[in-house]
Amino acid sequence: MFARTLADNAELRPLEPWQAVEFAEHAERVRGDIDRYIPWARQVVDEATAREFLQAYALKQARDQGRIYGIWLDGVLQGGTVFRTFDAAMGVCEAGVWLAAEARGRGLITTAVRHMIDWAFATRGMHRVEWLCDPRNTASAAVAERLGMTCEGVLRQGFVLDGDRRDVQVWSILADDHRSNNQQPTA
Repeated sequence: MFARTLADNAELRPLEPWQAVEFAEHAERVRGDIDRYIPWARQVVDEATAREFLQAYALKQARDQGRIYGIWLDGVLQGGTVFRTFDAAMGVCEAGVWLAAEARGRGLITTAVRHMIDWAFATRGMHRVEWLCDPRNTASAAVAERLGMTCEGVLRQGFVLDGDRRDVQVWSILADDHRSNNQQPTA
């Protein structure tokens, strides 16, 4: 993908294995903010596990099956976005996000995922972008709404985190809906 300016002093760009030290430090800083909903927050605990996690995404990208991006604010990694899954043949992908508490409320996630959705539809020809979240994560659901996604329902106990079976809200936007939402009126 690319690097994109999200706001003053905020940028979205690829997050790669060579950034494992920075990612491990970031994970340590944000763990308490995100570990209720983000599984990797408990798995990435040092440089080695950070490198392993980022390498897994590098391999996904090489196979065209996923991607990971960081969000830097004032030069500090504060969060990120992923195409957790990316199936070009089926035209379906899933976007996911996380953000440090101190960086929230600036629209960074909404703007970043909007860039990802635009790229998925316009450049890659995807048909459907999904967004999965715990129904208790109201901030995540609010982003999906702001992105024009439709809540399709809840997969009851469809996800396990720390042995706890959790519900999963399923949101999506289709390419046709995205195009009609983004059409500019003619003068």
